[in-house]
Amino acid sequence: MEAKAILKHSRGSARKARLVLDNIRGKNVEDAKHILRFTTKRAAGSIGKLLNSAFANATFKNPKITEKEMIVDKAFADEGPIMKRYMPRAQGRAYLIRRRTCHITLELKEKE
Repeated sequence: MEAKAILKHSRGSARKARLVLDNIRGKNVEDAKHILRFTTKRAAGSIGKLLNSAFANATFKNPKITEKEMIVDKAFADEGPIMKRYMPRAQGRAYLIRRRTCHITLELKEKE
């Protein structure tokens, strides 16, 4: 059995989110929650909520499943749209600021 959750337009770059996702890929849900709780990266909070959502989707399909029986099968972050802002600089110039977003996907599957 598989369960999936997607977070779209998350503030922060995909490159930084991938650092957190690499830590939880292949772990069971209980261990992944402990890892995310003590990770100091900003993306860990939103990935923790996404993990809870994916597990809730799994329990909707099978109410008897536990956190130890589910593992994080796929976890990846793709780039989202970039918000462009401008900051005034010296001598009338404008400096482009790119506020990056990402789409994070988590897929859980049952241990074999």
